[in-house]
Amino acid sequence: MGDVHVLIDHREHHSLLKEFQKSGLSYEVKSLLVGDILLQTHVNGQEEIVCIERKSQNDFINSFFDKRIFSQLLQMKKHYSLPLLIVEGEENLYQLRNIHPNVIRGMLTSIALDFQVPLIYSRNYRDTVKIVKTISDRLSKSRKPLTLHASRKSLTLSEKQLYVMESFPGVGPTLARSLLRYFKTIKSFVAVQEKTLQKVEKIGPKKARVIKEVLEEEFKE
Repeated sequence: MGDVHVLIDHREHHSLLKEFQKSGLSYEVKSLLVGDILLQTHVNGQEEIVCIERKSQNDFINSFFDKRIFSQLLQMKKHYSLPLLIVEGEENLYQLRNIHPNVIRGMLTSIALDFQVPLIYSRNYRDTVKIVKTISDRLSKSRKPLTLHASRKSLTLSEKQLYVMESFPGVGPTLARSLLRYFKTIKSFVAVQEKTLQKVEKIGPKKARVIKEVLEEEFKE
C-alpha cells in the first residue's frame, strides 16, 4: 500500500487546518471542485480516492431545502467512487428547526438508499479530523478483497443452485426460484436468449439485458 495523500479545499477554515497540523497528517491545501477533503492512495496499482463533504448540522438541513445537497452528492458520485458525507454537531437533528421528523427521516433515507452515500456523524471539526485520520490509517493498510457472498457450509444441491442464481443483478430469492423452475438448470438459464428470458414473470427488458451483460461481457479489471 502507498502513502495516503490528503487534499483540503482552500475555503476550509484555518481552525480545521490547525487541527490537521496537530494530527500529524500530511496534507496539501488546494482548490477542490468537488468535496472538502480528498484522501488519495493506490490499491493494487489503481488509484483510490475518498471524497468527503463536511457540513454543520444547520448547513446540512439548509442544503436539503435549497436542493444543494443533492447536486453535491451527485457530483461526488460522478467523480469519485468513494464519496462520504460528514455532518458535524451534537444537537438533536430533529429539534434544530421546526420541521416534521419524517422530513428529516426522508432526507437521511434518500442519502442512504437513493444516492448510496455513507453518512458519518461528527461532534465537531476536531472529531472530523480524527475521523479523517482513522480513514487514512485504514487506507494505508493492506486489505483483502471482500467476497460477494458470505461463506456457508453444508448447503444442499438446491440451496447451492438458488445461491448461484441469487448472485445475478435484480434476482432475489423468489425470482431465483421462479427462474430455476422455468429453466430447470443453471446451464439452460445461462444459454437462454434475451427475449426468452423476458418470458419469466418479473423479468422485463431492462433486467434481462443486465443479466445477459453479466453473462456475456468480457471481464475487465
